[in-house]
Amino acid sequence: DPKQRKNSFLYSLPLTKENNMNDTGPVAEMPKYKCHKEVHALKIKDITINGNPEGRDWPLTFHFEETGFTPMKVDREFLARHRPQKGGYYVVYADGYKSFSPAVAFESGYTKCS
Repeated sequence: DPKQRKNSFLYSLPLTKENNMNDTGPVAEMPKYKCHKEVHALKIKDITINGNPEGRDWPLTFHFEETGFTPMKVDREFLARHRPQKGGYYVVYADGYKSFSPAVAFESGYTKCS
């Protein structure tokens, strides 16, 4: 729902003597930021489960859409922190931080460099 999405950017300010408009205080839109960083990323074509995800250090393997990249095993910590899904992106930032980004968020914020 677009209305709910827009409301997720609103933030209730603390109630003070200066802004006691209602019980929760006035509502303001959070500041906007535009992405300008470069990252390395691969689109995840498929995810396979390696045996029992609860008992192994490497419960998942990512298979990528881009040719020439071998499948990559992902540890339990990455799985718990990022909850990766097929169709999203495995992302590595300039400082080495590794993350997952859903396709819609990634593709609306990044364009491929030459």
